[in-house]
Amino acid sequence: MSNVQSQITVLLADDHPTTRAGLRAILSETSDIRVVEEAEDSFQLETLAAELRPNILILDLAMPVSVKTAKWVREHIPETLILVLTAHDHDAYLASMMDAGAVGFLSKTETGERLISAIRQAMNGAQAFTEDQFVRANRWRQEAGKKLEKLTHREGEVVRLIVKGYDNKQIAEKLNITAKTAAFHVTNILKKLDVKSRHEAIVWAHTYLSDNLE
Repeated sequence: MSNVQSQITVLLADDHPTTRAGLRAILSETSDIRVVEEAEDSFQLETLAAELRPNILILDLAMPVSVKTAKWVREHIPETLILVLTAHDHDAYLASMMDAGAVGFLSKTETGERLISAIRQAMNGAQAFTEDQFVRANRWRQEAGKKLEKLTHREGEVVRLIVKGYDNKQIAEKLNITAKTAAFHVTNILKKLDVKSRHEAIVWAHTYLSDNLE
């Protein structure tokens, strides 16, 4: 019984069953780490996290609204530490998850030993980020701050609507502009933020407009 109590409890959150099975298999080889449950979407994650209050949440960055979910966990279950596991090792995602309260950011190409080490680091009160990751995140924040200054007031309004899931037609209706003008604004926003998709713009916005997205 004492062994169970001393184990590090882990909640796996990934929308791919095969990935969750692989992570569970890796962690099952340890004696001090125990996977208590798995979540396949953000709703299930929040429900299970609130009920189980695990020591560690291993969060797939590709899971829908993962940045928003991470912030929710940090606000409502601050004792649960978040380790991000992702196939998208981009500076923008790294910085956004740092700012959302994660304690580590690992690529899915990392070894199982590295993941286990990161879990133990986090439980010992240490950040599981590397020095290079801190450098990358700080550089991206500086660059993103300059990009923020380039956005016009109208473009800021459009970004907030993109974050809410509005398409160009809905943006046009909301702002009382034409769909062509809305598309023009979206194109300019992607160029100014130097991102390739609406999803990347949303990640950027959650980091730099998080206090004023409503």
